[in-house]
Amino acid sequence: MTATRLEPDVSATGIQDCDGQTKAAAFSAASLRIDASAEADRIARAIREQVLRRLRRRGVVVGLSGGIDSSVTAALCAKALGTGKVVALLMPEKDSDTESLHLGRLVAGTLGIESLLEDVEPMLSAAGCYQRRDDFIRRIVPEFGVGWGCKVVIANALENKGYNISSLVVESPGGERRKVRMPLDVYLGVIAAANMKQRARKQLEYYHADRLNFAVAGTPNRLEHDQGFFVKNGDGAADLKPIAHLYKSQVYQLAKYLGLPEKIRSRPPTTDTWTLPQTQDEFYFSLPYRQMDLCLYGLCNDLPAEAVGIAAELTAEQVRNVWSDIESKRKATRYLHEPPLLVSAQGAVTVTE
Repeated sequence: MTATRLEPDVSATGIQDCDGQTKAAAFSAASLRIDASAEADRIARAIREQVLRRLRRRGVVVGLSGGIDSSVTAALCAKALGTGKVVALLMPEKDSDTESLHLGRLVAGTLGIESLLEDVEPMLSAAGCYQRRDDFIRRIVPEFGVGWGCKVVIANALENKGYNISSLVVESPGGERRKVRMPLDVYLGVIAAANMKQRARKQLEYYHADRLNFAVAGTPNRLEHDQGFFVKNGDGAADLKPIAHLYKSQVYQLAKYLGLPEKIRSRPPTTDTWTLPQTQDEFYFSLPYRQMDLCLYGLCNDLPAEAVGIAAELTAEQVRNVWSDIESKRKATRYLHEPPLLVSAQGAVTVTE
């Protein structure tokens, strides 16, 4: 399968990447190992160049969620610029896991960087985020209300038939769970309301960046950047994205090297968006990151599905299904990578008097 690539510029990364040089016979999880020390130094140099020279800003603001990606991004920025030039924003809302705030504070304390608490719930409530979401849910679950939980889940990529189907999971106050198929209008409405959370947070990041003359550092890893797992003008908005070229497993390698707490490194990746607990693979990727990393790497390097399957403990058919799912997500989210489209001034109609 030929990949349609939506990738960051990874030229001169020092990491073997989509260059077709990996031998299929030797392919394994070890193919994603990096020299963490050298890569951390290389990224730090890039951050200094981008922030201080190209963007001409004094430091960096990072939205710190307590997850692995934002924690590594904050650590790399502190390494590059010094702890006094990094400000972490902790931005919980009423659906957030309380552990996220605790872990965010733990990371900030470990790194020795300033952290600021911004509760985004009042902003979201005033904008109708929760009400809009619940109104759409009640179109298919009329009794949904106070005390209920919800999350959105995606079909298993291993059974992909060329399209993705998302379902709504709800839980009553009594603990009864149901999984309900969503009509398109309900799905779009629920997701649109949920996306308000990411955009509210980004507004606060840029407020603090503007007042400090800092830049905003985005936190997506390669899986998220490649497959469009971000909100346009929300968590997808940033002045620099230091780890967008790294596979998730490589982010974990850097986390260990940078000395981030074990609680951060052992926490399962989560969206932390819904009232019910939810992992990222349940919501978007369908596979744990270790397998998804290998599948994406194999696709980028034109490796045989059989070789990728052995490394990822999947059948060749399952790997092809995952590749189809990746291509589908790339196609559906391509517009997220587009800058605002302009009409060319060349050929503009003028009036001659």
